[in-house]
This record gives sequence, structure tokens and C-alpha cells, in this order.
Amino acid sequence: MDMTNLREEINKIDEELVKLFSKRMNVAREIAHYKQENNLPVYDPERERQVLVRQASRVEPDLQMPVRLLYNTLFDISRNYQRQYVGDASGFRDVLKNAMANTPATFPKQAKVACQGIEGAYSQQACDRLFSLPDIMYFRNFEGVFQAIESGFCQYGVLPIENSANGSVTQVYDLMRSHRFHIVRSIKMKVDHRLLANPGVKLSDIKEVVSHQQALGQCSLFLKKLPNVKITMCENTAVAAKMVHESGRKDIAAISSRGCDELYGLDVVEENIANSDSNFTRFICIARDMEIYPGSNRTSLMLQLPHKPGSLYNQIAGFAAHGLNLTKLESRPIPGTDFEFQFYFDLEADPADEDVAKLLSDIITKQEGYTYLGSYQEI
Repeated sequence: MDMTNLREEINKIDEELVKLFSKRMNVAREIAHYKQENNLPVYDPERERQVLVRQASRVEPDLQMPVRLLYNTLFDISRNYQRQYVGDASGFRDVLKNAMANTPATFPKQAKVACQGIEGAYSQQACDRLFSLPDIMYFRNFEGVFQAIESGFCQYGVLPIENSANGSVTQVYDLMRSHRFHIVRSIKMKVDHRLLANPGVKLSDIKEVVSHQQALGQCSLFLKKLPNVKITMCENTAVAAKMVHESGRKDIAAISSRGCDELYGLDVVEENIANSDSNFTRFICIARDMEIYPGSNRTSLMLQLPHKPGSLYNQIAGFAAHGLNLTKLESRPIPGTDFEFQFYFDLEADPADEDVAKLLSDIITKQEGYTYLGSYQEI
């Protein structure tokens, strides 16, 4: 058979497939009515497992995995179709609707905001971009910011989450697991690193460079040109600048932000020392309660998936089946477990979209270890 004939054969098969698919979904709708009348859950993992085993056994070995992938997609479509006719057992769609209804129309201009570091830190600069008149409370570490939000001491907190050149801020991701909060906004900000030292210091005088771990990583190529210089980590880039100023030393420098030179009376020894000219850091703004402002088009989730083949694939396939773009996937080991991981997902997903709300509800219903981190807009 030539290509024309083969394609015609495929077309005929596709016509049959669509007819059978429509017939299957009609039966799924009847099943949904039965489940609603008998107060049964939509998700039935035992039934799905039986179908997978039976159908995979009906094909040759090299098609067994494709059949499993096909039916996992069918299950996901069928569950969401059934939920159109069955009430939301988790009640999560109502939670989302209430949050959207009770959130003000505009993001606040004034608030008490928690930031890690001191004046001049990048978190403070991000805070000033998010709020017109923030009352900033500084904390020594990231956990202090989470605790300030959890306790209600501050209304909002600003935290770095990832950098375009040096990856995720893993300390923040690890702390997410043990604190209650919601992401309400995010901001992507260009980061310009400078090498700062006390007045009169030249590059050849420097024997030690101090900064935050992330900044040191983002400037690693510049630091390689200083092979005999000691590298010292501290909790914040602005703290590094303050340390250099207070030391009075003529052989130490800090990698810090624009503005810290004037703030702490330092000279700029070298400008633009980051590995890339396009060096951006993404910050999240967190609150204790769920706030979903108009225009929120990004949703973040945290999941502890079962430790078995296909768990992560099935979750990602579910997002793809709903046409949702996955923009971030981060995994972090769970302490005290045997190689189990927590997964963090960022999706381009609007919670006002009924399909998105149904998907989130579906995940809650069928998946233990699920945390909805928030829906928000990135600026």
C-alpha cells in the first residue's frame, strides 16, 4: 500500500475511535449519575488498575506501555467529565470561589512586610517594587519570614525563589514544606551585582570576598579570575556590604547590590560582575490566608507523589490533557524518608477557569500529600 492508502486506512480507524470514544463518555456520564445517587467517589483506583492490567494483557509486549499511557489519559478525561455531573466532594472549588470573592480588587499599596536581610537587600528592593509604602520588618533568615507570616506578625513576606543563572533557592523550597502560607503575587527582577570595598581599595588589594551563596554562584566566572582570594558566605548581600564597611579592612570586598555602595559608604571596585547580563531573580510574596487577586494566571502546587513508576508522568500528563503549561518543576528530598521527594509545580492556570478548579479538586480528592500554594499574578 502506498502512503495515500495507508492514510485513508488511518482515517477510517480514527472515525471508529471517535465513535467509540463518544460511546464510552456517554456511559461514563451514566456512571457519574449512579455515583452521585449512591454517594460514591469519582476516583476509583482499584477499578482503574484492573482495566490497565486487562487491556495491557490484550496486546503484544511492545504495545503494553503505550496502552497504559492511553488509558491513563482516558481515565483522567473520564474523571473530569464525570465531575461535571457529580458534586465537588472536596469542596475546594467553593474555597477558590470564596477566596476570589473576598479578595480586594487591587493589590495593597501599604502593608507590614517581612524580608530577610537588612536595608539594601534584593528582597527589600523587590518589596519596594511590590508595595508603594511598605513597613518592612527585617529577619536574619528565611525561616523568620515564614514565621512572621504564620504568626500574623506581618501581613506579607517577600522571598527569593529562583535565579535565572544559578537556579532555585533551595532553602526556601525546603521551608515551604513546614509552614502555612499562600503565594499572592510574584515578581521577576533584574539583579545587578557589584564588587564593593572600602574607599581606596583596588582589585589587586583584595584577599577575601564575602556574599550570599546565591550571589557567589551567580558571579562564579568573575571569582575564578581571583584564584588566591578567600570566599566567605554570609546570610545576605546587603549584610556582606555592611560587614565590609564595619571591618575597616583594605583587603576585603563584598558582592552586593546597586545602592549598597552609597548606603554603606563603599566604593565600586567592579560593576556588572554576574555570569550573565540577563541575570534575573524571581521573588514570591506570601500571606497567611488565601488571596486571589483579579488577573491571577499562575498557580503553584506542592505534591508528595507515590514512590512508584509513572506517578510523576501521570501528574504531568494530567496537566497536559487540560492544556495547562507547566512552567516550573522542582523536586526536594523529604528528610527521614527512603528517597521520597516533594514536588513543586508552577502552572499557567487561572483559578477562575472552571476546568482549572475541577482539576485542582480532582488532585485533592485522589492525591494525599497535596498542598495548594496559591494562584497569583507575576509582574
